[in-house]
Amino acid sequence: MTYVVTETCIKCKYTDCVDVCPVDCFREGPNFLVIDPDECIDCTLCVAECPVEAIFAEDDVPESQKEFTALNAELSKVWKPIIEKKDGPADADDWVKVKEKKHLLEK
Repeated sequence: MTYVVTETCIKCKYTDCVDVCPVDCFREGPNFLVIDPDECIDCTLCVAECPVEAIFAEDDVPESQKEFTALNAELSKVWKPIIEKKDGPADADDWVKVKEKKHLLEK
């Protein structure tokens, strides 16, 4: 099993999760993070650190977010690793409660 970053992260992209990952499995895109399923060791540390609750165990991903499992796997192959926390986008707090952000994902 692996962990999956879901839609809530889009345009928020807080990186608190990156700081606690012991295997550096996070990858960074323009406005979203993903987890490389081949690197993830299922340690669960990132889940509690995500301030927007965007990370789920693969088996617990909400039905409406299932496509993000494949998306994490796909994008983790092309995005570069992020290994330390960065400041979030200036408008990140404005995006936390916004639903239906899939169309805003920048690849």
